[in-house]
Formats: sequence, C-alpha cells, structure tokens
Amino acid sequence: MSEKRSLITKRFVQISLGALWILDAALQLQHQMFTSAFANSVIAPVAAGQPAAIYGPIHFEVHLLLLHPAIFNSIFALIQLLLGLLILFKRTARAGLVLSVFWVLGVWFFGEGLGGLLSGTTTLWMGAPGAVIFYGILALSVLPKHKSKSSDERPAYWLPIVWAVTWVGGSLLQLQSTQSSTRAVSSMIVGMSQGAPRWLVNLDVHTASFFSVRGFGFIIFLLVIQIIIGLLIFFPGTLRKLAISLGIIMAFLIWLFGENLGEFYTGRATDPNSGPLLILLGIAILGCSNYGFSKLWQKTWSDLEKIIT
Repeated sequence: MSEKRSLITKRFVQISLGALWILDAALQLQHQMFTSAFANSVIAPVAAGQPAAIYGPIHFEVHLLLLHPAIFNSIFALIQLLLGLLILFKRTARAGLVLSVFWVLGVWFFGEGLGGLLSGTTTLWMGAPGAVIFYGILALSVLPKHKSKSSDERPAYWLPIVWAVTWVGGSLLQLQSTQSSTRAVSSMIVGMSQGAPRWLVNLDVHTASFFSVRGFGFIIFLLVIQIIIGLLIFFPGTLRKLAISLGIIMAFLIWLFGENLGEFYTGRATDPNSGPLLILLGIAILGCSNYGFSKLWQKTWSDLEKIIT
C-alpha cells in the first residue's frame, strides 16, 4: 500500500529555504555590515576559545575583511540573494540547492567556527551546532530528482537521524563542565540580554532568576527532555509527532531565551539563528516517509554501501 500524500513536500521546504536565504541577504545589507563591525563584532568572536586550526583561518579572515569591508559584505549579500532566488524558482532550484551546500560549508567554518562545537562552551541554547549547517542538511534532503517532475516528493527519509543526533548530541553538550549548572545557564541568558528591547530584557532577567535557584536536577530534567525528543523520532505515528511537537516547542524556547530572537535588534544579525531552523527541520520530518527504527537504519546502511561501492 502506498503512503498517504503529505502536505509537507520537497517544494515546501525549498521555498522555505529560499525565503530564509533572502532574509539572510537582507540582514547582510544592514548598515553595520558594511563597516569594520562585521569583521570585529560578528566574525572575530566565533574564534574565541577555538583550537588553533579554527582560530588561525578565522583570524586571517578578519584581517582580510577589514581591508575592504563594504566590498566583501556586498559580495556576501549578493551570493545569498542569488541562492535564495535560484531556490525559489522551480527550474533553478536544484542548482541553487547544490550551490548553497558549498556556501554553507564555507560559512559554517569561517562564519560560525563549526558552530563552536570544539570550543567546549557551546550548547543548543547558545546556537549549536550552528544555524547554517541546517541550511545545508535541509538542502540535501530536498534536492529534486533529475527525471522527476512531481511537486509532492517527500523530503529525504534520513532527516529523523539528523533530528536524533541534534537533540541527543545537544544533551551531551549540556554536560560540559562549563555548561552543566543552572548558574551557567542563568549567566548565558543574562549575557544575551545586552542591548535587547526592555520587554525582552525583563523576560530574560525573570527566566535567569528562575534558573539560578534550581539545582543540578533541573539540568538533568532538561537533558532527559532533549533525549526523549531525539529518540521518540524513531517511532512512527503518534510518538514521532509527539517528538516533533516537543522539539518545536523547545526550539522556540531556545530561540526566545537562548538566542534572543536571533538578536535582530542589534543590527549585526546575519541569520535568524538555529531555533527557526530546528523548527523547519521538525516540519520537514512530518513529510518524510514514516519509517520505523529498523527500516530507517537498514535503508540508510544500504544507501551508504551503494555510495562506498
């Protein structure tokens, strides 16, 4: 029996990605991006605490950008605008998606320092594993087939694995010595409130106060929730929908309290941050084939063998 047609198609995700790239291009056109602030306040901080293999290239990049900040920024904005437009038009969507993957790899390294994963201080609440990597993963999951003209193809079946790795991996990041206390979470939330609108500052302060009086047991509670969100995705039907629903709620809370709505108010935001991308990932999975754990991994290994051989 064939699966029921899903409302969440490859084309739906493609349009979402195209719109996000255009949003990123618009953010890149903010006044501060054409000044030294882009290199000094946006790029340079991602090198902090990183291994030399990451710090060195990013440090070189900062010096390069400072030579002609307006020119480099204009190029970056045009590239992202082009990617968005290519993806939005059906005839050029495949080319745009493929090109976006290469752009993502560069931005993930030079713009996000691999999402800070090697710094020993980042968590999902702080934007790990980096917003841009989800652009690339989602792009690969909705590449149109060469010979297919159907507009209702499903996103790649393997997206639930990405979801599980993200949430379970995020719980492990929370166990790092620098992030395994409610005091650390509280400090992170307060630190993000600098320069925010008053209503958001008040919300951050109250949330930080809530965390500060909780013990390590509350961290464990958050870890368990993240693990549940990650593992329930392997159970098709109601449990998968529950995992996605909980994940979307958690992603919104991360975006609101951990990422302060992507800090759009600073004039230095280059993307909406990872929260909205996690939400889009969850929505995309609703359109995936409803495989259970065994069939999902069996098909994954089968496809990997084909690629290797």
